[in-house]
Amino acid sequence: MKQYDVVALGELLVDFTENGKSIQGNPVLEANPGGAPCNVLAMLNRLGKRTAFIGKIGDDMFGSQLEAALKETGIDTRGLKKDKTVNTTLAFVHTKEDGDREFSFYRNPGADMMLCGDDLDMGLLSDCKIFHYGSLSMTHEGCRAATRKAIQEAEENGALLSFDPNLREPLWGNLEEAREQILYGLGHCHILKISDNEIRWLTGEEDYDRAVGMLQEKYPIPLVFLSLGKDGSRAYGKDCRAEWPAYVQEHTIETTGAGDTFCGCILSRILEIGWKEYGKGELEQMLRFANAAASIITTRKGALRVMPRRDEIDALTFAWH
Repeated sequence: MKQYDVVALGELLVDFTENGKSIQGNPVLEANPGGAPCNVLAMLNRLGKRTAFIGKIGDDMFGSQLEAALKETGIDTRGLKKDKTVNTTLAFVHTKEDGDREFSFYRNPGADMMLCGDDLDMGLLSDCKIFHYGSLSMTHEGCRAATRKAIQEAEENGALLSFDPNLREPLWGNLEEAREQILYGLGHCHILKISDNEIRWLTGEEDYDRAVGMLQEKYPIPLVFLSLGKDGSRAYGKDCRAEWPAYVQEHTIETTGAGDTFCGCILSRILEIGWKEYGKGELEQMLRFANAAASIITTRKGALRVMPRRDEIDALTFAWH
């Protein structure tokens, strides 16, 4: 028996999100704990799973805020390191009229980039059932080497590997480099969560079934989950395909964290059912649960601290049944 259900590596940062205007008409920004890997872990913790995070923050006020948020959420912080010379990474999120988002990052450098191989807690990587990673920890040489070392350690110890590319174009020197690193991630994962815009960019294919087929032909990924925003989601196993519509709500505020919430729910169901070749019905149930949770998070500011409870998710799926 392994101590941790899921260990994730990557960025932990502050998402500044818009929260109205001041008396003078200036935008008011709220400092929300964020970072895709930790959002995934927060959803898993909400569902009763044991998680731990590996990453780096600055030894500053924002780093302290983030560390406290992880502890409050129940995520194990023994793999969290502090950098005394580089500040915590900051992201400013602008929500457009159509609900889509634009990001401005203060990360030149940011503390999450400073993670190196010597920072890794190898005990965490050898003692987890699932290791989850993204591509933001591959943008620069030092943290890229640390990510690859962590992947190797998790592989050697029999963990399932979960990958979410989570492409953020402004953080890459060029998109060819991004493509190279994301393809590396694809080459090692058992579970891939990818969005509609990411798979179009990666394959150049507008037909999603064909795009997933292209990826699975080149990389033998047993399980692919495709998030389609308002159009729901799809799942692709070895010999079957499933899909489920989105739970579109009137009170949606923003989509920050929706994909991470979806991913956390998928990993939770895999842990509960067990790793195997899933049938269409099982994949549909995964998508149904994950879509509902993602829908709930779009009605809340932030993500990491406000993940939905299981009873809320079940109530939404029942109401829409």
